[in-house]
Amino acid sequence: MALRGVCVLELAGLAPAPFCGMILADFGAQVVRVDRPGSRGDVSCLSRGKRSLVLDLRRPQGVSVLRRLCARADVLLEPFRCGVMEKLHLGPEILQRENPRLIYARLSGFGQSGRFSRVAGHDINYLALSGILSKLGNSDKNPYAPLNLLADFGGGGLLCALGIVMALFERTHSGKGQIIDANMVEGTAYLSSFVWKTQKSGLWEQPRGQNLLDGGAPFYTTYRTADGEFMAVGAIEPQFYQLLIEGLGLKSDELPNQMSMADWPEMKKKFADVFAKKTKAEWCKIFDGTDACVTPVLTFEEAVAHEHNRERGSFIRDEGQNVSPRPAPLLSNTPALPSAKRDAFVGEHTEEILKEFGFNHKEINQLKLDKIIRSHEPTANL
Repeated sequence: MALRGVCVLELAGLAPAPFCGMILADFGAQVVRVDRPGSRGDVSCLSRGKRSLVLDLRRPQGVSVLRRLCARADVLLEPFRCGVMEKLHLGPEILQRENPRLIYARLSGFGQSGRFSRVAGHDINYLALSGILSKLGNSDKNPYAPLNLLADFGGGGLLCALGIVMALFERTHSGKGQIIDANMVEGTAYLSSFVWKTQKSGLWEQPRGQNLLDGGAPFYTTYRTADGEFMAVGAIEPQFYQLLIEGLGLKSDELPNQMSMADWPEMKKKFADVFAKKTKAEWCKIFDGTDACVTPVLTFEEAVAHEHNRERGSFIRDEGQNVSPRPAPLLSNTPALPSAKRDAFVGEHTEEILKEFGFNHKEINQLKLDKIIRSHEPTANL
């Protein structure tokens, strides 16, 4: 796989960092999740393909162990607030002095500097500070966050993974690692570059929820069907819009101009009345295979069973028959081969990993006696 041979140490955290580590693991990196003693493991359920080592970083011996690991690793992924690693004497100036090739990826909410760098936050707070939350939602309601996908996973985990891959590529030229300051606020703002750079284009002149691409247009929104399901409509271009009108059984010459914004509210009501007369399955029969840009809003179960997704193998199952999306994008020569095994138990690979990093039997036993490390031995259910 593309990242074969890359060794990543992921300090256990919540959603964004585990997702970043899973991307790297899916594409071939050897990812070690460094868990805290007493941890319940990855509550985000994003540990596919990773191994687990339990290490107490609150004690000097634990810090020394991590420094030895970092001396032989390619990437350290840390998800803490600004200053935490420095307090542990594990800051980049120390670790990169001992391993100049180390890529030190710092994934935080607000970044490594600035007045908010040391305060707590979550996805919705990062969306708010990035400016993009002000654009999300209906005009007659409060702004809303689209789950926690945009900041945590898009602006955070995904862009951090991109930064790591770029740093790995640059290292092939310079031979040196570097520090990556990945944070959810700036990552989310960067993801929304299109919105920022089209401010003067007329796309966003109306209040939130009344513009072309935010649900204001009757031809770019969702509609409820007769059976309480939904269809998604995205017929922006005139030729696609014409196919939408024909599929709805309407006549263009009896409707206002497509781009007459003053008529959009009334048009939405008209379209809604039409969509409400047929079931989702009936609308699929009308629009499937056309360029009207009308598609069913699928549940998770429906998405897995949908013919297009099945033909592409868009979803995969692990050994427990749990379903998840296949890693993307597809690489023709070095595709991702995600692990189908269960997620590692906390501490399941502690001794195995330490041996690989050069710790001898005596050292490992002493670390166990001092309760610096923990091991978990899976037991068979007979």
